[in-house]
Amino acid sequence: MKYCSIRQISEKWGISVRRIQVLCTEDRIPGAVKIGYSWAIPANAEKPKDARVKSGKYIKSRTWSN
Repeated sequence: MKYCSIRQISEKWGISVRRIQVLCTEDRIPGAVKIGYSWAIPANAEKPKDARVKSGKYIKSRTWSN
């Protein structure tokens, strides 16, 4: 299997290096492996869907009681 660096994937997908680091840390890129301080990402990996909030409204996941 052929692997690429974060920088190569960043250019391929058109997103920042930091964003790809976050995706790797969150295990959102299947097959990504950390080697020392670097990530190795499979060359045929698919770009994950953007799961960040786009509407500007956050969903309450927990209710607080007084």
